[in-house]
Amino acid sequence: MELDEEIEGFRVVAESLKRLGVKYMFGVVGIPVVEIGVCAQQCGIQYIGMRNEQAACYAAQAMGYLTGWPAACLAVSGPGVLHCVAGLANAKENSWPMILIGGSSEVRQEGIGAFQEWPQIESVRLATKYCGRPGEVELIPRQLEKAVRYSVYGRPGPCYIDLPGDLLNTRVRTEDVFFPQIPPPPPKCLPEDAIIQAAVKELKLAKSPLIIIGKGAAYSRAEVELNELAVKMNIPVLPTPMGKGVIPDDSSLVVSAARSKVLEEADVVLLVGARVNWMLHFGTQPRWNQNVKLIQMDLYGEEFHNSVRSEHVLLGDIQATTRRMLQLWDGYRYPDNSEWWKSIKEKCKSNELSTKSLCEDLTTPLNYYAAFSQFVHSIPNNTIIVSEGANTMDIGRAFLKNSYPRHRLDAGSFGTMGVGLGFAIAAALYAKDYQPDSRVLCVQGDSAFGFSGMEIETIVRYKLPVIVVIINNSGIYSGLDQTVYSDIISDDDPGVASPPTCLLPGIQYQRMMEMVGGKGTVCRQPQEITDAVNEAFGNNEATIINVEIDPMAGRKAQKHEWLTKSKL
Repeated sequence: MELDEEIEGFRVVAESLKRLGVKYMFGVVGIPVVEIGVCAQQCGIQYIGMRNEQAACYAAQAMGYLTGWPAACLAVSGPGVLHCVAGLANAKENSWPMILIGGSSEVRQEGIGAFQEWPQIESVRLATKYCGRPGEVELIPRQLEKAVRYSVYGRPGPCYIDLPGDLLNTRVRTEDVFFPQIPPPPPKCLPEDAIIQAAVKELKLAKSPLIIIGKGAAYSRAEVELNELAVKMNIPVLPTPMGKGVIPDDSSLVVSAARSKVLEEADVVLLVGARVNWMLHFGTQPRWNQNVKLIQMDLYGEEFHNSVRSEHVLLGDIQATTRRMLQLWDGYRYPDNSEWWKSIKEKCKSNELSTKSLCEDLTTPLNYYAAFSQFVHSIPNNTIIVSEGANTMDIGRAFLKNSYPRHRLDAGSFGTMGVGLGFAIAAALYAKDYQPDSRVLCVQGDSAFGFSGMEIETIVRYKLPVIVVIINNSGIYSGLDQTVYSDIISDDDPGVASPPTCLLPGIQYQRMMEMVGGKGTVCRQPQEITDAVNEAFGNNEATIINVEIDPMAGRKAQKHEWLTKSKL
């Protein structure tokens, strides 16, 4: 974009973001930020107009995770910025970079009831790494550079820049505006060799070692080094949900099918880019071995010794640290014929057999396992999978395999519902620009789909061939079939009679996609599911496949209840 002798604040915003390497902007325009969206496009930034600011915020952070560089989210003042707070919190909890650009009421009207006046800085501060509010146009580029740099340096996370409407419309001399250069990539640091060598020695002495790989390893682009290290060590690997694909799920080293066993019995655990939080049961009994020794490898020092004390801590960039560990590994290989490997393989086999009868039960309406088993083999290996819901996400984790890193996006550390379609939109744009042979498959429960269902219009408007599979049980956790639902509300007010978990049975979600010009299919029989998914991957069209399953279907019995209380 050619710059005139004078430049408005909104043009300074767009030009600064372009020079700072921001390639994508997601948002909902309105007063006072419409011109930012227009100028962003004129600068060559892709602007994606969403239906809700919250979904736009989810899309921006997913793009930050996938690319390693922040995308922008654009929101109007007051309610628009507030709609983004849930998204900011999710980005912060997942440690994903993004920049929120928020319009705000005019400074000259502050305190007297300006349009959509709200203390936005205070409202977003807890959910961000950095908040800035430039006092003059000339400071906008410096504040944006700081926000971009803060979002990726140290622990990645979201940043916010607040821009009053009168500032955006102020004209200044172009020569008075200094546009900073794009920040260099974050510097990489390494632990001392002696610390790495001590960790290596601990792993070699282990009788039942385990490697746990989290999404921090995926974000660090450490997949090549970690694959080489895992193969050389021959140690079982357990990925966290978004750590899936760093080591391909079909690798013989991946032992997800024996998750409870390996956590309970491992005596030394190398924890790579994963947190000892609720997702890993705080590292304590009954889910973990009481005497386990933890080796933590992470970029964020504040994660060390969380909940339980670690034996060794490797503070540094995960890719660089793994590479150095490879160099210091002396060739020792954990034996295939060990009792540890034998017992894990037996447990994996028995657990897989325990779900076989559920998969083979084709009684309609189908259960979750039978529904998933009809289409998992139709999914190409390079598919980016977005998964969201309660049982849908948990059960799907075992069925939906990942062969590549950063090819699974789900509710994450914050357990956020409603991320699905925002994530899918970002993933589809990423695939178009960086992996044109990949497709995006978004598998959601019907409740999860409802959070941001109108984003299907965004998907069609931007020609994104996302495939949405809705596992429809007419409820949250469980629902009711049409007959039972009709009976219980026939003589009583639905607000009293309808269970809190129940949604309206039989909703034809596929018609929503038809409404906006995409492809919609409803499936009730096993072969219908297989055929619909095969057809969807065979064309280049946005699709909803509405899979109606048994409303009372659930998970198979678990050894430990979800969120089992730990003995602290």
